[in-house]
Amino acid sequence: MPQFIAPDVRVHASFLDAMGEFVEEGADERSLLIHEMEEYAATWHRPEVFAAYCARLNAEPLEETPRIAGWVPCTTLWYVDGDTFLGRLAIRHRLNPFLRELGGHIGYAVRPTARRRGHATAMLTAALPVARALAIDSVLVTCDTDNTASRKVIEAAGGKLEDQRGGKLRFWIRTDG
Repeated sequence: MPQFIAPDVRVHASFLDAMGEFVEEGADERSLLIHEMEEYAATWHRPEVFAAYCARLNAEPLEETPRIAGWVPCTTLWYVDGDTFLGRLAIRHRLNPFLRELGGHIGYAVRPTARRRGHATAMLTAALPVARALAIDSVLVTCDTDNTASRKVIEAAGGKLEDQRGGKLRFWIRTDG
């Protein structure tokens, strides 16, 4: 049964397969993975690089962790079935001006070959108690105005449309169920 885990080297092979699927699909420049793909795509296959990458992701929730200027602490969760990487979800601990306008608290991605099976809805729903534990009462989740599938996922998780800005639909979801 699929579940969230902290980034872990045990899914290395499946993770690489998933990244290949995202590359083949053509990653959107604003996607959750684009910065990591640019930095690691050529070296992710090396076990020591992948281990360092996992360690970096697992350190990102800590305030003292160095990060790109303007970025906020973030909890990254991988959605797996056994050792098969299905997707990832990021919970940003607070909103900066960019996240408040366009990015939101939560971003998620499901590998192309695992889509249309309910994984995104399960991931977003399961992330709400995690956000609540981070003292976030309501999360902002956004999607492109033309992304009907993502809109349905957000609405299924309880998302209430606030407005549209910069090509994004902005939804708020209570984390208290």
